[in-house]
Amino acid sequence: MKKSSGDIPRKNPLYIKLPFRFPFSAILFAMAFAFTGTAFAFDLAERVKEFTLDNGLKVLFLERKGAPIFAAHTVFNVGSADEEAGRTGAAHMLEHMLFKGTKRIGTLDWEKEKPLLEKVDRLGDKLDKAIRNGADKKILDELKAEFDKAQEAQRKYVVSESYSKIYSAEGGVGHNAGTAKDTTIYMISLPSNKLELWAKLEADRLENPILREFYSEREVVLEELRRTYENNAQGKLYERFLSTAFIAHPYRNPIIGWERDISRLPLPEVSKFLKTWYVPNNAVIAIVGDLDFEEVKAVITKYFGPIPARPLPDRLISEEPEQGGERRVNVEFDASPAFMMGFHKPVPPGDDDYIFSVIDTILSHGRTARFDKTVVRQKKVALSAGVFTAPGDKYPNLFVISGEPRQPHTTEDVEKAVWEELEKLKKEPVTREELDKVVNNMEADFIHGLASHYGMARLLSHYQLVRGDWREAIREMEKIRAVTPEDIQRVATKYFVKGNVTTATLVKKK
Repeated sequence: MKKSSGDIPRKNPLYIKLPFRFPFSAILFAMAFAFTGTAFAFDLAERVKEFTLDNGLKVLFLERKGAPIFAAHTVFNVGSADEEAGRTGAAHMLEHMLFKGTKRIGTLDWEKEKPLLEKVDRLGDKLDKAIRNGADKKILDELKAEFDKAQEAQRKYVVSESYSKIYSAEGGVGHNAGTAKDTTIYMISLPSNKLELWAKLEADRLENPILREFYSEREVVLEELRRTYENNAQGKLYERFLSTAFIAHPYRNPIIGWERDISRLPLPEVSKFLKTWYVPNNAVIAIVGDLDFEEVKAVITKYFGPIPARPLPDRLISEEPEQGGERRVNVEFDASPAFMMGFHKPVPPGDDDYIFSVIDTILSHGRTARFDKTVVRQKKVALSAGVFTAPGDKYPNLFVISGEPRQPHTTEDVEKAVWEELEKLKKEPVTREELDKVVNNMEADFIHGLASHYGMARLLSHYQLVRGDWREAIREMEKIRAVTPEDIQRVATKYFVKGNVTTATLVKKK
């Protein structure tokens, strides 16, 4: 099982801002949809079935006959943007902890383990407080020795990677989880006759989690942070880029958290985060595969229905002020030069976001895209130049352009070439022929992305939580088809300006 914070940006040419990667076989699947987008949208709208339990849990289901398998995505409407100041990393840490099991899973004998775990947690909290209060070395060494001894005794009852072992033995693949700025997701693909096993395990994980091995897992997360940011050139660049582009909104914080916060993150705070947000009325389950709707409804109702709902707190998210001027930051690292430049932009329900998606594809999707054609191949100033949207989808975000210069050129040369392409968007209307080609490619990519059960389940759950209705995925494609050359000129003129740009440059240490 591989867990990921999902915080390092990846090239994403699709208008749906999800980390899909499409197999070649998706093209064959897409041939089954060789009809108009309107017909496809109608087909999808008719086939997706949904229900909501009394406790508020929303379930989306799409039956697909064929191989006897299904994909299940359980997604919680909470991410790193919902963390309190000084407690960054709580969402990602909790994602790790929910693989540690329950009273039934992950232990050889819960009744014997329980008092030992309570002792570990008590001593761990005491040691954390002593460190925060600056206790002298002798006291810290004594506490550490007592804590280590307690951990050693408790570990004798721990069964590591229990979920992965159970799922693998029953034919499960793709057992994974991921924390994002806006959501946290748990996923698995299983044979169709294992639906009840999945429901039993996941309902138990939601209702009865045991946060065992917290302190050792915290060290694992700290090491992950060092690999992802401190010892990773692109990670360090992205971290500094976001913290410069956002000065108030929590999108400025790394999903994994700041190192100082993680090292001092108290277990009670993670438990509080769990009890606050991991409730059925704050979650969506999407299931896609060869199953019967009535069976899915009955099984989910049986196992998830008894879990009580709880009131959700208000989401007090700081609003990012208008930028009001160009921002720049240099990041020193012993690596090849690179840069990121980002423009603040809105998200739906406004229409400008869909226009940005078209601009993304015009600039950076495929060999005929403008950046690749002009900046990389004609001018030869860059090894690469691409576009992605970051860092989340729920709140106003960034249209990001990244690039690497080709020697002997510099990042300044690449930036200049990029700005020239942005100015063309303002001054020269995109031809109808180019626009039609771009929109057709976007629609094809959209359909390709739904070929896998995973892709479909991810899309349904994401749009249900972030946009409030999974049908927004269909409406979004319709709005993209309606984009005009004049829309592109207007958006480019409004947003691609010096007063709205943040640029982070990777420079070698002197």
